[in-house]
Amino acid sequence: MELSLAWRLFKRELQQGQLLLIILAITLAVLSVSGLARVSERLQVAINGQATQFIAADRIIDSPVKIDAAILATAESLGLKHVTNMQFNSMVYSGDKFQLVTVRAVEAGYPLKGDIELTSGKTQGLPQADEIWFETRLGGLLGYPKSIELGNSEFVLSNEISRLPDAGFNPFASSPVVLMRIEDVAKTGVIQPGSRVTYLYQFTGDEASLTAFEQSVKPLLNSSQRWVDVQSGDSPIAGAVKRAERFLLLASLLGIALACAAIGIAAQRYCQRHYDVVAMLKTFGASAKQIRLLFGMHLLLVTLLGIGLGLLGGALLDFSISHLLPAEIAAYSPPLTRPLLLGIGTGLISAFMFSAYPLLRLLAIPPLRVLQRQLEGLQLGMWLHFLLSLGAMTLLGYLYSQSWPLTLTVVSAVLLLGALLSVLGFVMIRLGHSVGMKTTNPLQLALAGLRRRARQNAVQLVGFSAALVLLLTILALRQDLLNEWQKQLPENAPNYFLVNIAPDDAKPLNDFMTAKGIAATDIYPVIRGRLTQINGETLISNEQAEAGEQGRVGISRELNLTWRKTLPANNELLEGHFNQAADEVSVESGVAERLGIGLGDKLTYMIDNQELTVKVASIRAVHWETLQPNFFMIFTEEALAPFAYTSMASFYLNDQQATNDLSTNGQATNGQTMSADGTPKDAVILALIQQFPTISIIDVGAMVGQLRQIIEQVSLSLTLVLVLVLFASALVLIAQTEAGMATRQRELAVLRTFGASGWLLRSATGLEFALLGAIAGVLAVIVAEFALYLLKTQVFELNVYMHWPWWGIAPVSGALLVALLGVWRCRQLLNQSCSELLKVGN
Repeated sequence: MELSLAWRLFKRELQQGQLLLIILAITLAVLSVSGLARVSERLQVAINGQATQFIAADRIIDSPVKIDAAILATAESLGLKHVTNMQFNSMVYSGDKFQLVTVRAVEAGYPLKGDIELTSGKTQGLPQADEIWFETRLGGLLGYPKSIELGNSEFVLSNEISRLPDAGFNPFASSPVVLMRIEDVAKTGVIQPGSRVTYLYQFTGDEASLTAFEQSVKPLLNSSQRWVDVQSGDSPIAGAVKRAERFLLLASLLGIALACAAIGIAAQRYCQRHYDVVAMLKTFGASAKQIRLLFGMHLLLVTLLGIGLGLLGGALLDFSISHLLPAEIAAYSPPLTRPLLLGIGTGLISAFMFSAYPLLRLLAIPPLRVLQRQLEGLQLGMWLHFLLSLGAMTLLGYLYSQSWPLTLTVVSAVLLLGALLSVLGFVMIRLGHSVGMKTTNPLQLALAGLRRRARQNAVQLVGFSAALVLLLTILALRQDLLNEWQKQLPENAPNYFLVNIAPDDAKPLNDFMTAKGIAATDIYPVIRGRLTQINGETLISNEQAEAGEQGRVGISRELNLTWRKTLPANNELLEGHFNQAADEVSVESGVAERLGIGLGDKLTYMIDNQELTVKVASIRAVHWETLQPNFFMIFTEEALAPFAYTSMASFYLNDQQATNDLSTNGQATNGQTMSADGTPKDAVILALIQQFPTISIIDVGAMVGQLRQIIEQVSLSLTLVLVLVLFASALVLIAQTEAGMATRQRELAVLRTFGASGWLLRSATGLEFALLGAIAGVLAVIVAEFALYLLKTQVFELNVYMHWPWWGIAPVSGALLVALLGVWRCRQLLNQSCSELLKVGN
């Protein structure tokens, strides 16, 4: 019987539109989570998919020796494609000229992701047997010969490489790259026992197989082998991808918080509407068990309908957005399982946990309320509602994001908003005692309404403020991330690096740059050295530690050291002062943390078989993702003066500069890239190579272009998520204005009875909503600044600053937005006569 009654009650209220608010809130919750989750995951997969082109695969195992064949067998059993590549250094000869090169020997199928960029265009092909593809600068150094000798074999130079997809960015890797087939390595005879070779095993496949492969293989790798992906720090896009993923997670997480607030408000309204129904049922003899079952089934039906509509809306949202995305992003389609489960879980958890407290109050309504409508039964402590709501939000947040910093930041912002609303509600309630319906002017009537409905307005402010906090937080983070990326890749970001600059070449090089009108960066001296001791304690390698030797684990390779008088522009001083005395050094924060180095520690280096001991004067944060020279250790010039050094610099060269310089460099050399009008773009670079043959030139222009392309896709992702959040916030604001319609209807009937004019009521209603919006705007700024401080310091590692314009813009915008929504929603009531309002109220 209870099930039948619940069904009839559900159908009747559905037909009358009384369930619209709570169904809309649950639908919004599920739509926000499932839709945003689906779109966010699509964008995440697309961003990672595009970023994998920087490593030409999904995953890489980097090893100094051949890996166990069982690992490759495991990859094949999981359906992963894989190729094996070799990388080593060797000398090549052409007549009486010779040059050290980096040889990339690749297997058929390379590259697994991306394309090889030749000067003639993109290709996925490989050199034929006995052929070598070469970088432009090798051709310039050797005079573009038809063939070169490598070891015991001669190879034809058949194609000129503009960029390999996994070239990476290492300005210290100064050797030109040549590409050959791995089958041709044996005939060269250059690989002998003890030769230094790097084996690169590249893998690609679906995410589930890659995850299974990583879990089974990664623990088997030793300390000299590395597992590489796009977020391992080896790719220049790694930082951008990580921050973009955190942003997408945060946007969806805030969407969950927003939807939960809407459900809590809707549930409160739903239960208040049924106080009289419960009182009547108890009067007619219904037992507590029957009433619990009746409303439990009713709430379940409402929840299931909301979940169904939300999942449908989320699917339509994803379908619509996917057609607006660029083809390279829309082509990625992650599994549907997680967004569906998240949507269903969010609907069930939020509906029941946010409805528990209002439902308990509803079930405690006494039968006497039939005669005394002011009775509301047991006044259960708000602490129960607070704990249930906070617990639900924390659970949902962590289930979705799998990140405690993000979840706790959102929870902390909710706690602050709750505290501010509690104080505000208390003040409004105290001011609201003995307040009547003063009708002398619209402002007095609006203020009286605010104070009289203090409790209800405090609840409404939850929705208004939460929506504005969400918008401000997402908007600020999006702008800060875009600004950060713009700083890393400005329009004139260096696209050429010069290394191995001899001290005698510094002035002639500067004169050359000046003559060509090219602005170069500072010249950084480069000295190789090994850190051997910290505070007199000898350092050992990871291999020695694993073998049981005692000592402090250090860095088991030589470091590139430099000196500077001032802090580099892309560095941030965290502790101490930058180098002043001759025996001081500045250390990068990551290395300092890994090695346990602090201010005042004494570090000993071995440079050219000489020991150098200095003390740590400062700790620096380095933005490694910027295309700028970066160093772990920076000394003073006095400290490194006794040692021989070469230098490096970088510069930006645009196509117009190269074209204008044609007259000084003669005609095109065979193999050069040609512009649209037949002008060689590499004229300046070839002149530089010819005048300074010992300086190595690294062209990173193609990589900068690819990096900008991915940053543009990330920016598009952030914009799309912002649009989705704006849409979700608008729905919450509309749903929130529904919460007080019944009370406003009764008050409008009374005011009409006492002769209030339509103009007075419309003005007072608009002013009341505007004041609510202004208060919500002020609260939103306070909470958003607090949330942004936590997010920037604990999650995104961005600079913290106050958004002073918000303190004026947010209250005004909130007042206008909420006033328009409120008047729009109340327009029907405001246009009704006194008799019509009284009839509807009854």
